Amino acid sequence: MSEVTEVTEVIYGRNPVRAALQAGRSLNRIYIADGVARQDVADILDLARKRGVVFQFTERRRLDRLTDGRHQGVVATVAGHQYAEMADILASAGRSESPPFLVLLDGIQDPHNLGAIIRTADAVRADGVVIPRRNAAGLTAAAVKASAGASVHVPVARVANMNHAMQALREAGVWLVGLAADGPSLFSKMDYTVPVALVIGGEGKGLRPLVRRNCDEVVRLPVAGHVDSLNASVAAALVLYEVFRQRQETAGR
Repeated sequence: MSEVTEVTEVIYGRNPVRAALQAGRSLNRIYIADGVARQDVADILDLARKRGVVFQFTERRRLDRLTDGRHQGVVATVAGHQYAEMADILASAGRSESPPFLVLLDGIQDPHNLGAIIRTADAVRADGVVIPRRNAAGLTAAAVKASAGASVHVPVARVANMNHAMQALREAGVWLVGLAADGPSLFSKMDYTVPVALVIGGEGKGLRPLVRRNCDEVVRLPVAGHVDSLNASVAAALVLYEVFRQRQETAGR
């Protein structure tokens, strides 16, 4: 059974709201700021009519109160985000032509990093993202906005215990690859054409010790500058695209 957050959330920005409508997500209402040209949001209004979603034009101050102000004149209210079950993600991945490809986030705190990683996960055809229930960012409005609509296409599971989730993946034949600044192997030396789950640590602290020990391999990104690590979403994107590159090459043979 899927889990649904209890609080009402908002989706804001034209691309995220458009993507939510295209995905058939259940929206309560769409608010359009007074002064927004109808031709600029015509596709959103057409989709809303087709989906039977109520929309209304209202003062911009109302949209500002619902968001951080960066809403592009479009805000949708939604009764919580529906999370997937990890078992369902695995089952769906097993029906794909490609080996399973998951992303595990061990304590990402910044919702913008979470959204950016989900956006990249969609671009490289990852099967899903797994996050912990506690001490980590969830699918808030800011995360959904940062994903630029990808959060409605990439299933996200929340788990009570990341180490238990990793064990379940291992039992399912998935290879667990952690990313750390001091990893013993270069990320590009790994074979990602097998069933794989990339494990990305939180900002600042990286992988927690037990999570790191539960990885089958730990890899690093080469860094030649004055800082020894990259932003979590940037680091994740580089490794995710290496997975994608290797699989594209294999598929083209």
